[in-house]
Amino acid sequence: MSKSKNSSENLQIKVASSESLGSEIEVIHSNGGFGAIVSNGKKSVIDVENEGVYVEDDLVQEEEELPADLVGIPKIVRDTVPLEDDPNTPVVTFRFVILAIIFVIPGAFIDTMNSYRTTSAAYSIFFVQIVSHWCGKFLARVLPAKEVKLPGGYKFNLNPGPWSIKETALVTITASSGATGSLGTSGLSLAEIYYGQTVNAGVAIFFMWSITFTGYAFAALARNMLLFDPQFIWPQALMQTNLLQSQSKSDHDSKVAGKQMKVFFSVLIGLTLWQFLPEFVFPFLSSLAFLCWVAPENATANFVGSGIGGMGFLNLTLDWSNITSSIMLYPYFVQVIQFVAFVLGAWILIPAVKFGSLSSYKFGLMSNGLFLANGTTYPSAALLTSDFKLNETAYELYGPPHIGAQRAWNNFFDYASYISGIVWLAVFGHKQLIDSFKKLKETYKNKSNTDENAGASINSQYSDRINQMQTKYEQVPLWWYFVLFVGTFITLITIFATGNMFMPWWAYLVALGFGLVIVTPLCWLYALTNFQLAIGTFNELLYGYMVQNIPNRHPAGASTYGAIAGDIFYRAQYMLQDQKIGHYMQLPPKTVFWSQLFGELMGVPINYAAMRWILNTKMDYLDGSKTDHLHQWTAQSIASYHTNAVQYVILGPKRTFAQYPVLPYGFLLGVVVPVVLGLLHKYTKKTRFHFFRFDLWNTTVFFSSMSTFYGNLSTGYLSQFIGGTVTMFWAYRYKHDLWRRYNYILAAALDTGYNLSVLLIFIFFSAGTTVTMPYWWGNNADTVERCFALE
Repeated sequence: MSKSKNSSENLQIKVASSESLGSEIEVIHSNGGFGAIVSNGKKSVIDVENEGVYVEDDLVQEEEELPADLVGIPKIVRDTVPLEDDPNTPVVTFRFVILAIIFVIPGAFIDTMNSYRTTSAAYSIFFVQIVSHWCGKFLARVLPAKEVKLPGGYKFNLNPGPWSIKETALVTITASSGATGSLGTSGLSLAEIYYGQTVNAGVAIFFMWSITFTGYAFAALARNMLLFDPQFIWPQALMQTNLLQSQSKSDHDSKVAGKQMKVFFSVLIGLTLWQFLPEFVFPFLSSLAFLCWVAPENATANFVGSGIGGMGFLNLTLDWSNITSSIMLYPYFVQVIQFVAFVLGAWILIPAVKFGSLSSYKFGLMSNGLFLANGTTYPSAALLTSDFKLNETAYELYGPPHIGAQRAWNNFFDYASYISGIVWLAVFGHKQLIDSFKKLKETYKNKSNTDENAGASINSQYSDRINQMQTKYEQVPLWWYFVLFVGTFITLITIFATGNMFMPWWAYLVALGFGLVIVTPLCWLYALTNFQLAIGTFNELLYGYMVQNIPNRHPAGASTYGAIAGDIFYRAQYMLQDQKIGHYMQLPPKTVFWSQLFGELMGVPINYAAMRWILNTKMDYLDGSKTDHLHQWTAQSIASYHTNAVQYVILGPKRTFAQYPVLPYGFLLGVVVPVVLGLLHKYTKKTRFHFFRFDLWNTTVFFSSMSTFYGNLSTGYLSQFIGGTVTMFWAYRYKHDLWRRYNYILAAALDTGYNLSVLLIFIFFSAGTTVTMPYWWGNNADTVERCFALE
């Protein structure tokens, strides 16, 4: 019987109820959140990543003897990742370049556009995987096998042979890098919307390129520990690898491929046509407020039932932008935690404020803005002089700005989630983290790691088959990352030193130092759990403390600092995740690296162009001059950045916390609760309370969900939970073969249909002459959900 070398410790941490299986327990495999236990001749497989429950219980006589090079690879990885490789398979081809351009450009535009909307469906990377594969096979059939010669002796073939799954993987990785939004647009938009300042286009584009590439350079800090070690499965990368392998296998089974293609395009076309109703023709469908229908003249019932301006109790939606494919991607236990947080935030705390005595200040209850004591909008621009100093006279006149109660507890739980992410790691993951550092330390003792190509040497230290297959390819040398960092450093320090952005140059150095400390532990958390911790508010608070004694403080400096400090983590995480896909699919690492840069070089100019179009055409909605009756073009994320800027930059943390003294206790909550759950987990494992599974009630997920701002749009969350229960609980558990074949395809089709519909609505009704939908019963001018008594 073969055992994973270091699996027992991990299972002890992850599985609280293993003692219930019997007295004779032996660990077989448990890396990456999955474990197998043999107890009294029975084998139980525990899926911690999805539910932490037993999903299989088969009588076995003996564990299958594994080859030595498969020991240590988690079973879920062995069942998904290709364990054979042909290094001669074409990867970088003319077809790849064409498809990369085709899929990056609309994705970068759509993702940027979505950041100004209240709800949206992301540009699905699964759509890119599926459609690029079919498009690639089409190009392989129609392109001539012609060799093209370039100056300098270079040449390439337009069609080097059958389309390969490796080409699909590389198109996907390129799109994952470039077909995204940019954090840099937040500060740029804030400055223009609220203060009328427009940054030079060249400066803006190079700023956005540089913050992204800084994150890519910082990925080198965590690469050697998180990329090669098989215990870090990177669930999202494994999920995409699973879909790639399904596509590869379906190429040899026309019946399966035909069914999948039919389902994909049927659902895509169906949702594209359907979305014209809630998005344009029949907005009533976006929020079905049953309590408003039952008691149309009762203001309380209207507030309780309304999903647009109310708490959304029993409210459902038929608008995919309010649901999204998250219900088909997030593990069910994560969806349960998120729904519990929504119930507490929207169905308990909001009515407790409005109808009870939880808060004495009831203005702006569900708003992201700032208010005067009488509830009117706070004239935040008046707090600044022309040279961006605090106008003390205006501050004395207007008094301190007030925030809504929901916004206040958002901040409180935001602080808690950030600290909880670190403490939870220390409580539940310290043994695994220490083990990973020990492995890295042992690796560097080998003199071969002094080679220029240190990545290949570290790669060769692991005896598993996946790593050994990767030794055929040259790893990315560390000096590539260093050169990338130096280039971005020179660019950004020049931008800040010359005053072309909103932040002092030395704050950039602080952001780099902070990223140096935080990038590895937060990437470690994501590599194991697939949960991404939002750290924006904390970054802006930290920036507020740094500049509080500087007379001239531009409000957009906080979001600018947050974009740099955030991208150091976010982009490092995404880069490593995509490199893990390349690792699983046996792509040349250098090729993956350059494809990521290629995608971002294309994506950023499109991000800027999308931002300019939105600011030029939707400004009346964004600055509050007009109200979008669908409550979609609100730029509430930008409004949130502005609120933070006023609190932390203009007024400073000292004034803010003096007015809201409870907020800093969020940090204490983030420390205490994970420790308490860790103790409960430790001391209840052998008691009748073990079924509570305290290790699965991740406080970071809960606090982060509590910090989610619902705004005036609370519809969709009940629909999400119902949909998630169907897809990730019922279908995953009881119809698993059907789920495995169609879940990700449906997710891709639905998100793609939504995005295509929004794009078509823009082309038909906004690109040229603006066409508005006439008001009718299903598109009421005052309230599309017909909650006429809503106050």
